[in-house]
Amino acid sequence: MPPAFLREVRFNESGWKGETYMKHEEIAFRTKKKLADSLKKQMQKKPFSKITVKDITEDCDVNRNTFYYHFEDIYTLLRWMFDNEAIHIVQSFDLLVDYDEAIAFVIDYIEKNDHIISCALDSIGQRELKRFFHTDFFDITNSLLDAAQRQSGISIDPEYKSYLATFYTDALAGMLIEWIQRRDSADKEQLVAYLTSTVKDSLYGIFQKSRYCRPSDENSVMPAHKGKTEESD
Repeated sequence: MPPAFLREVRFNESGWKGETYMKHEEIAFRTKKKLADSLKKQMQKKPFSKITVKDITEDCDVNRNTFYYHFEDIYTLLRWMFDNEAIHIVQSFDLLVDYDEAIAFVIDYIEKNDHIISCALDSIGQRELKRFFHTDFFDITNSLLDAAQRQSGISIDPEYKSYLATFYTDALAGMLIEWIQRRDSADKEQLVAYLTSTVKDSLYGIFQKSRYCRPSDENSVMPAHKGKTEESD
């Protein structure tokens, strides 16, 4: 059950309701951030699978009820940490324009949090880590397809759109995990360039030629592809 002061806020109709609610939200965020920072610290000391709620709560000097009020388990804390520090920021990019910057941001985040990513990968494995990020990556890829439809004026068959989102999600997650495992010998700038070119070039071809795409209206024109010129008849 929520704390008494929060229950009071829900039923209070006075002018300070919003201010008090925001204060609660701020306190909740700071508590989650404190727990996430502790998780990072623990992941530098031991495998992720060996970290307990007790390790985190004792380090933060909070009780177990506080942890479980905010998170179901350590996995949901890990997901919140990644969502807050990386996924939500990527979602704020204009992916049609800044796809390369979004990919570069993700790779920079991986580099800066090397011990966290490696600890998670070693503990839960490549397949599980890929599944862990699937929903977030799928939402990001789906938003890219939505933006491409709006800009091009071309509609994709819904089932094919879902297939494309899954295809690009699996490819992106797989390539990033492979890069994590071999990044000592991998060129970061080249990876960003390859991923950006592959996604944008393939989307252009799909929107132009796929049987599962059609103009949203007769006046819509697919934007010219950078670096390409139309051949004359």
